[in-house]
Amino acid sequence: MERGETMIDNPFYGPAMQGDFRLFDLGNLILTCGETLRGAKLAYRTLGTLNADKSNAVLVTTWFSGTGKVMQDVYVGPDHALNPDRYFIIIVDQLGSGVSSSPHNTPAPQAMAKFPKLSISDDVAAQHRLLTEVFGIHELALVVGGSMGGQQVYEWAVTYPNMVARAAVIAATAKISFHQQVFIETLIEAITSDPAWAGGWYTAGTDLRAGMDRMARIVATAGWSAEFYQTERWRSVIGMSSLDDFINGVMKAYFEPMDPHALLTQMHKWQRADVSRHAGGDLAAALARITARTMILPISHDMFFPPGECEADCRLIPGAQLRVIGSPEGHMGLNGFAPEYMEQVNRYLTELLSD
Repeated sequence: MERGETMIDNPFYGPAMQGDFRLFDLGNLILTCGETLRGAKLAYRTLGTLNADKSNAVLVTTWFSGTGKVMQDVYVGPDHALNPDRYFIIIVDQLGSGVSSSPHNTPAPQAMAKFPKLSISDDVAAQHRLLTEVFGIHELALVVGGSMGGQQVYEWAVTYPNMVARAAVIAATAKISFHQQVFIETLIEAITSDPAWAGGWYTAGTDLRAGMDRMARIVATAGWSAEFYQTERWRSVIGMSSLDDFINGVMKAYFEPMDPHALLTQMHKWQRADVSRHAGGDLAAALARITARTMILPISHDMFFPPGECEADCRLIPGAQLRVIGSPEGHMGLNGFAPEYMEQVNRYLTELLSD
């Protein structure tokens, strides 16, 4: 057996760190790329109770590097629009996230560098099977997600228009921009240029500290806004004492326990997200398929998915509404560091759900 062709035990993705979740056995999942992911598993958690007519189901999707626990902790609760006392909330970890089937937790012959290339459409196909086969859900009151999670929301709304009653896209676009494609390539290179990468056959994610730290610093440059840095909001919002304290104690520390292959798998999907492929490359035609009551929620200072790009998508969706979330944190405001961010998200989602 080749070095690295066995699974890597990474406790960050286990119950001790991620809390309670379940695994849905997808069996052999045929992927968009044509390969079959064998023994595929989808991690999910539920909160609340599904009502008798199954009309109160809400699907929450995850973003790059984020897990179901992050979404639960930040976006769900009795004081939020996503209230489990009212809705049956299903939070799903995207494939390749580290918790669901991923390179480090998949056995040979698809372990590590031999893990198949995934797409956003594979995530949605797997989620559709979970909802229909496990819960018998055929209509969703809401699908909501941010960043890569928002890319999944777009895929849901275009692919299964009759199943999605409402869609909320936070800080994402329906088609990845050229700017983002180039940016993501720098993240990929930051990791794979580390000598410890070893062609993808490392023995522990922490072997790649240098590459992961480089990637973390690159994410920091565009994930947070210029205003965040200029006004030193890392002090008041994050509670860090200096710029170095913030970079080392927040950004590098955030990514360090994660598996590099899991991040690269998600980057591959992020870099290629594009619902226009459902209409021969015609984005307007693809978005015209959406019948859900849709709300587009860009973040004011976002440099990953600028509000103007999100607004352009909004104009192509029948009846869609635009609500700009004011957040000097930029894209990383998604994590809910500032209370005013979640106040706005809750207000807009409540508005959407009341329709």
